[in-house]
Amino acid sequence: MKVGVDSYSYHRLYGEIYPNQVDPGRRWEFDQCIDEAIRMGAAGISLETCFMPRFDSDYLAQLKEKLDAHGLERMVAWGHPDGLEGGKKPEAAKEMEQHLLTTQAVGGTVMRIVGSSLMFRDDPHGPQIEKLAEILKESVKKAEDMGIRMAIENHIDFTSDEILEILDRVGSDYLGVNFDTGNCLRVFEDPVEAARKLARRIYATHVKDIDPSHGSPRDWTFWASAPAGYGIIDMPAVVQVLDEHGYEGMLCVEIDFLKDPEADETQAVENAVRYSQGLLAA
Repeated sequence: MKVGVDSYSYHRLYGEIYPNQVDPGRRWEFDQCIDEAIRMGAAGISLETCFMPRFDSDYLAQLKEKLDAHGLERMVAWGHPDGLEGGKKPEAAKEMEQHLLTTQAVGGTVMRIVGSSLMFRDDPHGPQIEKLAEILKESVKKAEDMGIRMAIENHIDFTSDEILEILDRVGSDYLGVNFDTGNCLRVFEDPVEAARKLARRIYATHVKDIDPSHGSPRDWTFWASAPAGYGIIDMPAVVQVLDEHGYEGMLCVEIDFLKDPEADETQAVENAVRYSQGLLAA
């Protein structure tokens, strides 16, 4: 395993500011997330397509050259915020499949995808699972042809058992899981137990801790994220489960929103990277 960074951690700096956050008053060029990963000594990065300025071959070649020069592992992440909308937006599969080419162009072999989201959590899950499996059965064939594994995230939408049902219905080694530790708690699952259920199908991770706030656990703002090792999740136990099952990908640290609306996410990410590096070293 190696420690990486998900570029979504810097979403405020790319202009996406939640209602419970403060505008940082500055903006980044996209590849500054790569500069940050290099500065911190991270070993890889997840590139969020929602913040990438363009996808022409020259630009993607420039990104690949930079990643190669610093020996960074890389993956592409598609689907923010709602992905395939629980199967209600099958036309989004065309965009998803197009980013298989993006992944290939930057030299990646794994692409994170989103099947549903918090927006559809309260809709019946059975029809969502059925529709998503139908869509992904076709998309995964294209992924296999290109040698790219897709990893569906537990995106505050499905439990680990429901994610497994989607994988089993699709029935391809080219569809696995992008395991988000924090999102497990957000659907009231134990992250360690969820990791154990999904471990053999995990192709990527979001290593996100949780520092609960006040109010109802049904509210998004209750589940403030925290740097790995600074919240309530048993990260050593999660990593141990991954290790026991032979996971060799990135521990990709992610922050989505911090309890303090003005907190510096760059420092939070660095804290998470340092903690995760120490965890692996131990």
